[in-house]
Amino acid sequence: MVASNDILIKASDADNVGIVVNPKGLQVNDVVADGLKLLEYVPMGHKVALKDIQAGGEIIRYGQKIAYAIKTLKAGSWVNELNISLPDPPILDLISIGENSFPKIEKLTGYTFEGYLNKDGSVGTKNVLGITTSVQCVAGLTEYVVSKIKKELLSKYSNVDDVVGLTHSYGCGVAINAPAAIIPIRTIKNIATNPNFGGEVMVLGLGCEKLRPESIVPENKNEEGASTILYMQDENFHGFSEMVKGIMKIAENHLRKLNQRKRETYPISNLVVGMQCGGSDAFSGITANPVAGFASDLIVRAGGSVLFSEVTEVRDAVHLLVPRTTEPEVSRALLNEMKWYDEYLLAGQVDRSENTSPGNKKGGLSTIVEKSLGSIAKSGTSPIVDVIPPGDKLKKKGLNFAATPAGDFVCGTLQLAAGMNVHVFMTGRGTPYGLSMVPVIKVSSNSELSNRWYDLIDFDAGKVATGQATIEELGWELFHLIIDVASGKTEVACDKLGLHNDLVLFNPGPLT
Repeated sequence: MVASNDILIKASDADNVGIVVNPKGLQVNDVVADGLKLLEYVPMGHKVALKDIQAGGEIIRYGQKIAYAIKTLKAGSWVNELNISLPDPPILDLISIGENSFPKIEKLTGYTFEGYLNKDGSVGTKNVLGITTSVQCVAGLTEYVVSKIKKELLSKYSNVDDVVGLTHSYGCGVAINAPAAIIPIRTIKNIATNPNFGGEVMVLGLGCEKLRPESIVPENKNEEGASTILYMQDENFHGFSEMVKGIMKIAENHLRKLNQRKRETYPISNLVVGMQCGGSDAFSGITANPVAGFASDLIVRAGGSVLFSEVTEVRDAVHLLVPRTTEPEVSRALLNEMKWYDEYLLAGQVDRSENTSPGNKKGGLSTIVEKSLGSIAKSGTSPIVDVIPPGDKLKKKGLNFAATPAGDFVCGTLQLAAGMNVHVFMTGRGTPYGLSMVPVIKVSSNSELSNRWYDLIDFDAGKVATGQATIEELGWELFHLIIDVASGKTEVACDKLGLHNDLVLFNPGPLT
């Protein structure tokens, strides 16, 4: 990042626009770097033309083309979505694939966290009883019993952090054999194997649904012969009260097993950190995401795994990521996910420009290209070892691209299915987003938000923009916070406040 002065910054020397840091914006006739005089009011986070840009000229940010001027923009004028046009995305078939070479990465040793070991060798950062469902019909029952378990049973098992319902909108009235159905089905299956559930997930079903409970969690019986699966339509139940009684009995068996788990010391190689951003602004790509990217590199150097995602927020910067893939097969997988999503959007008669929200634009993000270039900063600089299709699981340690939509709840759900056990979520506009299944660290891109949302934000990366700290300093600080949160030593704001979002499946398949 190159600072012009304390109220206007740019991301690289090549940029012809600067970002306003001043919380009150810049006023007409304000004089900033190199004697530049403002021709109009420009809000915080928005772009100022640093020199005259002719109609049709390129708008450069991050050293890359993010837009074209649709009219001549004088130096000192406000550059926004009303006076620029969107460039075409990179042509995927023209992106060269080859053998990439990387400098030797210095390993980071001596870092550990306190977690819960599972039979499959994974390590949880929470100890949670998960109750999943095979169909939306039983969502009401699930919510009812989760509340009852919390009130009547949970206090008896002090080592269990929580009980959560893994409800969703799938299972009935769906074309279960359609090719795209694999995405929601494997998502539901893989969520049940998340390390934070300790292999003790139980399933509630109705009985007539297409998605069979046995296909989600293979049926197994405890020492008393009780199943982990319960059907509401089981004819042995006489009334709702007997159904609930049956569920409570199964739940208590799982709680007993989970209560035997203890935190022990494990290497960072057992961390799977999901990186995600939502409610982004123009600072996200120069503060929060680069800080998260630096922490991501530290996690990878220590042997751990990092997921970055959001296809439409990678699409316009994918040409910068292909040279970071470890082998041609990974390059092809990355480009194939881009192609699949292009076709998916085309079928819905939209394109990637739909991604940029009104809030993004109000925060200074004018185009999806600008947003993408800032978004990929959270991936750091590490080589990309693998591409995870939506709903699938992590297979290789290191930096992985988990192909997901950019919607916060869907992305979080798919990262959970991939095996994420810690979530880092960057925001510039602010969001109460949280998940009950994994700890979610909220990182603010600007200090104004951190100060205003002092009890909702866990980490202020806005100090980079004001020159109070460097990306490296805050990257190390975030790395240590991730370890403390994973170890249960620091409680994140959304867990303190009980702010947790529902899981939302990505279902591109047809309904019947």
